[in-house]
Amino acid sequence: MTRFVVDCETLLRIASEEIEVAAGHKLVAPTLVRSQALSALYEAARRGEISAAEGLERVTRNNSLKVRFLGDKVLQRQAWKVADEPGWDTTYDAEYVALTKLQADAFVTSEPDLARAVSGLVETATVDALHRR
Repeated sequence: MTRFVVDCETLLRIASEEIEVAAGHKLVAPTLVRSQALSALYEAARRGEISAAEGLERVTRNNSLKVRFLGDKVLQRQAWKVADEPGWDTTYDAEYVALTKLQADAFVTSEPDLARAVSGLVETATVDALHRR
């Protein structure tokens, strides 16, 4: 079993069934990803890329995925440290790094810039890793 932290874009792609996760993998994400996904879907509906009904259906799908969402004080303290060391402006990306350090084998992100930024901090993987067992 491999445990992966997934970012917002990856979560949305899993929920839209664009990505199928192999049965042996476990997914975790910081609780902030729920708000990020909600906002991304709302913004897509506002831009006319999807209907409001489709957006709300995807929110429901996101909430039914087998993902463990974590955001306790240990994660928050670790995220603070992760963000503070390189002097990041926010702790958002640091939550993914912190959770990977604390609970997972690798961080799966669909954003190449983010993958590069955290590559020295944690193991990263592409969405292809979710397919393999």
